[in-house]
Order: sequence, then structure tokens, then C-alpha cells
Amino acid sequence: MMKNFSGSPLHGNNNNQTHSNHIRERNGRKSGFLSVLPWRFSLRGYGFCMSALFLFCFGSLFYQLNGGPPKILLDIRQYLGVCWKNHWSFKTATSRLFIHKDRVDRHLVSCPHGHKARKGSSTYLNDHGSIPPRVLPFPSQVVYNRVGKCGSRTVVILLRLLAEKHQFNLISSDIHNKTRLTKHEQVDLMKNISKIPPPFLYTRHVHFLNFSRFRIEEPVYINIIRDPINRFLSNYFFRRFGDWRGEQNHLIRTPGMKDDERYLDINVCILENYPECSNPRVFYIIPYFCGQHPQCREPGVWALERAKQNVMENYLIVGILEELEDVLLMLERLLPHYFAGVLNIYKSPEYKKLGNMTGTVRKHTPSLEALKVLYHRMRYEYDFYNFIRDQFHLMKRKIGLKSTAKPPAYAPAFLRDLALRTPQPLDEDEELDSDLEDANSWLVHP
Repeated sequence: MMKNFSGSPLHGNNNNQTHSNHIRERNGRKSGFLSVLPWRFSLRGYGFCMSALFLFCFGSLFYQLNGGPPKILLDIRQYLGVCWKNHWSFKTATSRLFIHKDRVDRHLVSCPHGHKARKGSSTYLNDHGSIPPRVLPFPSQVVYNRVGKCGSRTVVILLRLLAEKHQFNLISSDIHNKTRLTKHEQVDLMKNISKIPPPFLYTRHVHFLNFSRFRIEEPVYINIIRDPINRFLSNYFFRRFGDWRGEQNHLIRTPGMKDDERYLDINVCILENYPECSNPRVFYIIPYFCGQHPQCREPGVWALERAKQNVMENYLIVGILEELEDVLLMLERLLPHYFAGVLNIYKSPEYKKLGNMTGTVRKHTPSLEALKVLYHRMRYEYDFYNFIRDQFHLMKRKIGLKSTAKPPAYAPAFLRDLALRTPQPLDEDEELDSDLEDANSWLVHP
């Protein structure tokens, strides 16, 4: 007869005691495991850990910004891999010389034994495939839709020197007289630009192209403008008499221009309202930033506001030619993989010889009366120019460059006074002086 002892008090006590022993053993093992961990850190150890973490993060950031590992490290890794593999192959081949004598010549290689390496024998390439391409810098797609007679030839000369120095693709279009494109021409041009191997910089005289409208990757835009009247005067005389590269260039550039038009006095052109000196011909800068919409070519508030919006949304920087050295310095800081060292090149004697050839000849200033009429016709252009100048000065202050309003070098006296009366870009807590004289009060309406 079997008896059930499970309910006996003695057996119950034994079970409880056994359970307690298991708990103590488990706690003992846990405490023994935790006792190995260093729960207390000294200040020196904590500082060492944080320093190591900082160095790791800094090295990782430098690795990414530099486009991958330095080339010298890849060369060392490949060299050591080839040497080790070739050394092992050499020992294996020589140990089996009596059987595989014909294989020795294929395995005798360079490194410590002084033999010539077999082409393509790389441990890194065999184990990991081809070396991955370098990480492209950002931005790696830049478009400079240069405005005519705003220092564009000066900048293009600099870009050619920089492209050779920094190894980026510079595509400078030779099309100068087609800034407005049809829809199909826009799509074709944008597709061709997007196919250029990055990093690249594409430059052409063309009005703003809206890549995102056609679902094409949007590049970064840059540009430079200048005082509108100075730009107009430079273009007026350049079309007629060329520059210092040779006064005969104008005969090639404008062969159909008659002498009466070529030697037309600029005061007569402005005051008698010739087409070349009136709207829409003098409405020139804003369409480069407004875009390809037909209304962008009509002088008015719509085109002005559209141009300002595009500048704020699509342009990394728009500088002013009157402060070209500051523009180059800003480009060097914002796009170092394109413009590093540009200021040194610009100030070098070798470049000065090239840059001096781009100045327009026979340029002179119109009369005060003609300038007042011209300024009134360009009031939207000057609104945009002042907006760009204020934005450029604001960007300089954010970076730490001193912002000063410099009048144009060839401005007449009344425009120089106007520039001096133009307020500086406002700080967040500044307000305009309500007693400031209206800068346009002297305008003469034609």
C-alpha cells in the first residue's frame, strides 16, 4: 500500500528549505556576476571615456566630410594586402617546386622579394571588390546662370583655373543670345545638365530654370549682379566698341549695326526714348531670377516679387559686383570644394593681366537729366538690386564679415548720394527712422 507523504509537515519544510537554497544560490551567482562590473568610475576614467568618444565622433565627421578614407590609407591597405598574399604564395610555390615548377613564375611577386607584381593581384580588390567611389561633397551640382555684363567673364576665367585645381567639371556654354527657352528647350537643357558627372558647375546666360517643376533634381544656384545703370552703360558701349581685347571685336559681334546706331549719343538714346534705352530692354536683371514665365519679361511688381522668392528659395548666394572680393570670400567659405583659394588667384599678378582685358572701352557717363530718366525706368531693377544688396550684407554679418554699403565705382554724384542715404540691413531690434528723406523725391517723370 502506497502512502502519500506530500502533505506531511516535514516534507513541506524540506521543500521550502530547498526553494530558499535555490534562491540564495541564484542571488549569489547574480551578485558574483555584477561584482565583476566596475560600478565606480574615477574622474580621470570618465574624462578618458568622454575624450575617446569625442575623438571617435570627430573622426567619423571628418571621414564623412572628406569623402571617405584618405587615399594614403587605401594605398597602404592595398600594399600590405598584396605583400602578404604574394609572400604566402611565394612560400607555397617554392615548397612545391619539384611538383609545380611551372606555377612558381606565376606566384613570384614583389614586396620583400623584389619581384615584379602580377597585374591586378590585390587582396583588397579580391576580397571586397572594386574600391567604392568617393563620397561627393554637398552641393555637387551648381548652376551659375550668369547675368550679362555683371562680371561674368571675370568669374568664368577664375572658374577655369579652379576647375583644373580642384578637379570638378566646368561646363561653360557658348550660347549668349538665347536666355528665354520654350518648354521643350527647358526640359532638354535641364536633362542635359543633370547628366553631367558630379561634382560639376554649369554656367550660361539663361533665365532661371525651375527643375522641380519637371521633377528633375534641383541644383544649387549662384549669381552676381551689379548696379543696374552701370550694367546698362557697360552693355551699351560694349556692344558698340568691345573691350580691351581688341576694338575690332565689336565689328564681329554686331556686324549689322550701322554707324549711325553705333555712334549714337547715349543721352539722345535715353531722352528720346530709343528702344535700346527704354523698357522692356532696360528691364534686364530681374528676368534672370524670375524665370521663363512670359510675365517675367514685363516690368512690374509680379516679376519683381517672383524674382525675390526664387532668390530666397533656390539661390545659395547672390552677390554684388561692387563688392566682388567679399563675394569671392563668401563663395570660398560656402563652396570650398569649388572656390578654395579663389581670392589668392584673383589677387595674383598673373590673373590681373587676364582680368584687365575684360574692361569695356569708350564708356562714359550720361548727363544728370538722362540718368534721372533712366533711373525712373529702372525703378523695379533698383528695388531688386537693393534687396539683393541687403541680403548679401546680412549674410556677411552672419558669417562675421564687416558689412559696409559701398557706392558703385562709376556712379554719378546723385547716385552716390543715394547710396549713402540707403539704410544698412536692419538688426532684429532696429527700426527705420521715420524722418529719413525719401530717396526718390528728386525723380523727374518723363
